[in-house]
Amino acid sequence: MSRAEQPSRRTVLAAAMAAAVVGPSVTPGVADAADTAEEPARTVDYRAWTSYPDWRFGSAQGTRAVAGLRPGVVIAHPAGTVDYTDPHTGRTAAWEYATWTSPVHRLRVPATEAIASWNAHTPAGTWLQVELHGTYSDGTDTPWYVMGRWAAGDQDIRRTSVDGQSDGRSTIWTDTFAVDDATTGPRLVSYRLRLTLYRRPGTDLTPLVWRLGAMGSDVPDRFTVPASTPGLAKELIVPRYSQEIHKGQYPEYDNGGEAWCSPTSSQMIIEYWGGRLTPEQLSWVDPSYADPQVDHAARYTYDYQYEGCGNWPFNAAYAATYKGLQGVVTRLGSLTDLETLIAAGIPAITSQSFLKGELTGAGYGTAGHLMTVIGFTGEGDVIANDPFSPDDEAVRRVYKRREFENIWLRTKRYNASGKVVSGSGGVCYLYFPARLGIHRRRALAAVGVR
Repeated sequence: MSRAEQPSRRTVLAAAMAAAVVGPSVTPGVADAADTAEEPARTVDYRAWTSYPDWRFGSAQGTRAVAGLRPGVVIAHPAGTVDYTDPHTGRTAAWEYATWTSPVHRLRVPATEAIASWNAHTPAGTWLQVELHGTYSDGTDTPWYVMGRWAAGDQDIRRTSVDGQSDGRSTIWTDTFAVDDATTGPRLVSYRLRLTLYRRPGTDLTPLVWRLGAMGSDVPDRFTVPASTPGLAKELIVPRYSQEIHKGQYPEYDNGGEAWCSPTSSQMIIEYWGGRLTPEQLSWVDPSYADPQVDHAARYTYDYQYEGCGNWPFNAAYAATYKGLQGVVTRLGSLTDLETLIAAGIPAITSQSFLKGELTGAGYGTAGHLMTVIGFTGEGDVIANDPFSPDDEAVRRVYKRREFENIWLRTKRYNASGKVVSGSGGVCYLYFPARLGIHRRRALAAVGVR
């Protein structure tokens, strides 16, 4: 089970999408050439920068684009030096830095929420920061919001979200930009992302970032969603790991395994794609612990500000530290979208909250929990690896299609006290190979991921 739902997981959404949206006053900068085509209205817009032309097209201060199988951006020369005091260790150190800023992306979906995600290599002695700057539908701008300070390791800095960011119209809730009043407030109509790369002064070290993107969404408020029609019977063979067998282990990471649904789910899919850890990487884990890779995933997804392992972009970034993998955070619109992915061999991690009894066979209720969807039965029911299980053998579950669909896609629900609280609105992590065949590429494109 994940820890109790925090404001970062709220969904502050509109009752319905507006029939018309005020045209944006785009932030000055280079227009995004990929954003000019007309497309049907959607409730989610995911945009990522991944190609060599993408990295060349942005605004660089001390960074340069690099070509290759995984084009990306690195430090060419420092744009300056800054002192950073780590709020979680109290240590102050000097860091050279360089920046890359994306072109303006005009959202096809004027958004009430946005979540950034990234894939990068940060060798020891380096780290990175991702920021978002947006324009509202009334033409005014947001501040530069910090969406995360991240390193693959935890020795140089402690990876962290940043609390206390708001302009009175929108707020950053851990990893999520949210309009404060989605019923009457302005929408986010465009944004830029700024990437700052840091390294120890006087070295040639550099992070390498090969994917940077964000998902903007305006999912209508809903307690229920329309039922989809079953269209696929297929099951993927995905490793099964229970978070519960880690209960009490390493309590410094969100009180141990009972709260590790997110990293446990991440590890299942990472290993489905062939990701493995070496004995040296696992040497810090108590050798008496089963499935030590789950302990490792918890440590290296842990957000020291949130005090939990459920930071969505931190999980996606962790997955991409494995050779040949990439990860994104997005929203999907239906179980049909999940069927499209499963048909292409791509499992997915879904976020849902529900009362005990709302999901037949689960046997528990939760304010927020991650599962891995691995297939569908002949009747269309959902086959999920549910990490909230007593042991690895019990992880595979079959949940009723209609129940699962509703608890995952709704944005509003009643809690045990009868109070109206939020649902995830279809949030999903997707991990997949860096090199894709045409079938998988088309499946991802069909759900809005390129």
